Amino acid sequence: MNALSVIDPGLSTPAVLAMMSASSLSGRKLSENPSPRNVSGPSAWPPRLALLAGGFAKRLRPLTTTRPKSLIEVAGEPFLAHQLRLIYSGGLREVVLCVGYLGEQIEEFAGDGSRFGLSIAYSYDGDAPLGTGGALRAALPLLGSRFLVMYGDSWLTEPVEPVWRRFLDAHKPALMTVFRNQNRWGASNVEFRNGSVIRYDKESPSPTMRHIDYGLDALEASVLAHWSVPFFDLGEVWAGLAHYSRLAGYETADRFYEIGSLPGLRETEAAVAASPRARRAFSFVAGGPPPHDDARRHSYVPGIDPDSPEIVPFVETGAHIAIPRHVPRKLTHGRGPRP
Repeated sequence: MNALSVIDPGLSTPAVLAMMSASSLSGRKLSENPSPRNVSGPSAWPPRLALLAGGFAKRLRPLTTTRPKSLIEVAGEPFLAHQLRLIYSGGLREVVLCVGYLGEQIEEFAGDGSRFGLSIAYSYDGDAPLGTGGALRAALPLLGSRFLVMYGDSWLTEPVEPVWRRFLDAHKPALMTVFRNQNRWGASNVEFRNGSVIRYDKESPSPTMRHIDYGLDALEASVLAHWSVPFFDLGEVWAGLAHYSRLAGYETADRFYEIGSLPGLRETEAAVAASPRARRAFSFVAGGPPPHDDARRHSYVPGIDPDSPEIVPFVETGAHIAIPRHVPRKLTHGRGPRP
């Protein structure tokens, strides 16, 4: 049995990540890895995107008493519509929506994603919230061995493909996009140096922190696959990876916008309304997006039997995960909402 198959939930985050790092680097040097650009499947562009949209949005009550934050009206329509069109314009085609609170409304609105040119699947928290980290871990069967992560309340204009290419070239299991915030939009929580995040702490930021996490990240599934506790925050993962020099960074010059607070909502609405990308005609008729997009989306690895799973190796641990060729539309953890 792999030493990481069972991890004591009482271990601290740094201890878990230390075990993962030691296991992944045992017996080989980083320089011996083939360039990820030459590996088919997990490194292909475009990757899948996990969109985290499961929170309770208590800071926005009463706006979110009966609807999820993603469906708050911004510039004339639900924020999620603007976000999905922005995701499409960035070149992405497959989205996994990680939902919880009032998630059925999100699924009812976005459907299979075809009217936005996307293919959307859903991962529900179930009976209890899983946290941002737990929600991602639960969605791994839908995401594959490498994927992007974005928050469901963020409006981000940084081009996505350069971020993904930097992640592949960095030879690290995770990457965080950072912005030189200087405490202007929230407390700066990242110490960024020479292309790496060397410290992350959103609970107790220090004066040496000039940057903030932008909200667009990349991950190898192996980072999350062996967590045995159901609930955990993604911030715990970033802190541990940074501590062990396993978190690459990508600096953007574009500020972020978010609808997680009332001041942020007002700023985001102004930015969305002014953006030429906000109302482009990225809604499709029932027939879906152009055929070449469908072909690329449903032909992840050529030559594999369509009725059998695609087996993708986890780069860091050597573990494997089965990715269905025809990705199921919904995963529900615990009892959760009914299909």
